[in-house]
Amino acid sequence: MSEEERERRLARLAALRAGGIDPYPARSGPRTSIAEVRRLQDGKEAEALDAEGATAAVAGRLRAIRSFGKLVFLVISEAGVAIQVSVRRGDVSADLFEFVGALDVGDFLRVEGPVWRTKKGELTIALRSADLLAKSLRPLPEKWHGLTDVEARSRRRHLDLIANQRAREVAVLRSRLVSTIRSTLDQRGFLEVETPVLQPIYGGAAARPFTTHHNVLDQTLYLRISDELYLKRLVIGGLDRVYEIGRVFRNEGISRKHNPEFTMLECYQAYTDYVGMMDLARHLIQEIAGRVLGDTRIGYQGREIDLSGDWPRISMRDAIRDAIQIDILAADDLEALAAMVRSRGLDPGDAPTWSVLVDDLFTDHVEPTLIQPTFITDYPRDLSPLAKGSVRDPRLVERFELFLGGLEIVNAFSELNDPEDQRERFEDQRRAAAEGDLEAHPMDEDYLEAMEYGMPPTGGLGMGIDRLTMVLADASNLREVILFPHLRTQPQ
Repeated sequence: MSEEERERRLARLAALRAGGIDPYPARSGPRTSIAEVRRLQDGKEAEALDAEGATAAVAGRLRAIRSFGKLVFLVISEAGVAIQVSVRRGDVSADLFEFVGALDVGDFLRVEGPVWRTKKGELTIALRSADLLAKSLRPLPEKWHGLTDVEARSRRRHLDLIANQRAREVAVLRSRLVSTIRSTLDQRGFLEVETPVLQPIYGGAAARPFTTHHNVLDQTLYLRISDELYLKRLVIGGLDRVYEIGRVFRNEGISRKHNPEFTMLECYQAYTDYVGMMDLARHLIQEIAGRVLGDTRIGYQGREIDLSGDWPRISMRDAIRDAIQIDILAADDLEALAAMVRSRGLDPGDAPTWSVLVDDLFTDHVEPTLIQPTFITDYPRDLSPLAKGSVRDPRLVERFELFLGGLEIVNAFSELNDPEDQRERFEDQRRAAAEGDLEAHPMDEDYLEAMEYGMPPTGGLGMGIDRLTMVLADASNLREVILFPHLRTQPQ
């Protein structure tokens, strides 16, 4: 924006005030939404509009001005819907015509007048009165340079939403996605609850926390990395079906599919297991697609994804074996598995344990191929300190992750409800932390005490709202679906 343009707008602002016009009034007056006017009038021919004598009062942002001397056309938009406004010299007072001539693109105004249709068929409001609702001191971008620059759009989301209809559509989609989750879970008897964001002991996931300090209590606190342990306390207390949709925080890297602050659904249901959670996850996503998109066949990054019907359930062992012909359960320890990896001409890297190497193999060779909805089941025990052990193999737990479009969307367990087993798992994590694992789960004595009062068999599920929105919105970067993602500070 040139300084001259801003000075010109400031001069117009001063002239308005000098003329007794409040450029920022508190109220807009009666109006009908532009969308409603279009709903009522779009299907009518010019003759019908004239015969009815239809009128409308609307308000919105001025998006375009076209002047033909004695005739001026304006375009006003509200909530992504636009309508044309005409102003003809002679049909309005000289003062009102002059007022219209002093408007700038970006101003907010209310207009009122008859509804008619131009020779080209454009639905139009013939302005008879107008009120300025807010004066814009900066011009709108005619073609926002950041339309293809995700970071630039994220830094000035207000401009992105003004200039980019796609940005508005994604924001609306995300909101409707969340409301569908709420209504679906509510209908299935779940209770929405709230748990602490500031926690004295973080837990529920393998991640590094953000640390803060409470001055009055002189206490170190952590931004939660998960809601899990608090929600399971509620199950122990007799709230058999609970969920929370909230922000969680992980002090980790930033990428197209990672943001340090993100939104997670976590829900827990007593008297079921991870198989029950598979059914719930599928039902939720199919319901979301049906309600929000109107179809369970979607496009994501040039590929069609079919969300209908049942979804494949594949063990991690089988998924890796099918991809690289290595049977992870045929290797008893890290050395044996690393040797098998080398025998296939692959690099095992520097994984510190058998479980981590298994996870690395899956991440590198399987995860990117999981475009259609797929449940991957039965994960290594050491990667899942809160999941119930598998009855088939002590190295594994009853856990699944749901993949969609090559992204992990859901993580779920048969929840561990044996307090002695849980204590052993926490002790394993404590040893891992002592050996340098910065993401090891801390010991939580308060949670262990709660478990000793008895916890029923329970299934738990965590769903990433941001990543699911990415897939349903066909977005390639997480920053496209988070209104205000975390960005590196720019130099002043």
